[in-house]
Amino acid sequence: MTCIASVGTALPGEPVDNATLAARLGVSERWIRAFIGTRSRHFSLDINTGDRTCTMAELGARAARQAMDRAGLTAKDVGFLVLATATPDDLMPATVNRVADLLGVNDIPTYQLQSGCAGAVQALDLGTMLIARGHRAGLVLGAESCARHLRFDLDCTNLPNRELVNYVLFGDAAGAAVLTAEPVAGGMAVRTVLNQLIGLGQQPGQQIRWYGAVGKQDDEPAIAEDYKAIERRVPVLAGEILQWLLGETEWTADDVDFLLPPQLSVKMTGRIVEELGLPRAKEISCVGETGNTGNALPFLQLDLMGGLPPGQKAAVIAVESSKWIKGGFALEGV
Repeated sequence: MTCIASVGTALPGEPVDNATLAARLGVSERWIRAFIGTRSRHFSLDINTGDRTCTMAELGARAARQAMDRAGLTAKDVGFLVLATATPDDLMPATVNRVADLLGVNDIPTYQLQSGCAGAVQALDLGTMLIARGHRAGLVLGAESCARHLRFDLDCTNLPNRELVNYVLFGDAAGAAVLTAEPVAGGMAVRTVLNQLIGLGQQPGQQIRWYGAVGKQDDEPAIAEDYKAIERRVPVLAGEILQWLLGETEWTADDVDFLLPPQLSVKMTGRIVEELGLPRAKEISCVGETGNTGNALPFLQLDLMGGLPPGQKAAVIAVESSKWIKGGFALEGV
């Protein structure tokens, strides 16, 4: 059995509220509130100067240290390190190895998964396999530095909504979890994990372009999303993930005490929760305060949940629209 012994999180700097962001971008604060619903987010750069305030590796290390401290682990206790991200600091060296260096971790296997919102689930899936292979404890992380792909020095007043929305939707953050082979008091047993690509022959719902020496075309946005496809498909896929988790665990809808739904935006999350229809489950959502932080989100939600009392159950759901991936896992307090 794999157990989540502890969780740690890290957010860069002070929250940037809608009024501050709207003034910087030259857009309506009311538009942000009505279209997205997010109230604040954190960026790993200064939106006024463009200066970077921290790296993603530094964020990941902060979250990992907090998780290690909460579990009473030292660097010598860490048997593996897995990082999921869509926005690494560099293509090489892998950001996971910079995190390991900051933690003082060495002589262990490290893995970096290039993925979007389902990457945290993929990291957990790989972590459970490593625990099953004989490791006693390890770290899985999800982190993003989305602001690096946005230009806050541009006049955004004439940007189309499909591009402008990226400036108000996303935020930067990191999260980490200590996995152990033995149950610990206050820990959460991982009952099942779903990690399934379903995008065969389908157009991507999201693209983040990485430019090499050739550079980008002037009219080509760094981030492109098909929001109509996302709005249409994500609630449906979330329902399918929930049904799969219930089937694998043999739980009923009434058994679920906590629901950690996909965190695209406040508006979308509300719609998804309503359509899932879990009568007893308490919703755990952080997107209103942190923005969409991609792979960090499930860890932020777990931290906000504050653990599970023995016997209580939680369903965690993540959908990746980049090439359509179903992700989720079921937890039970031990």
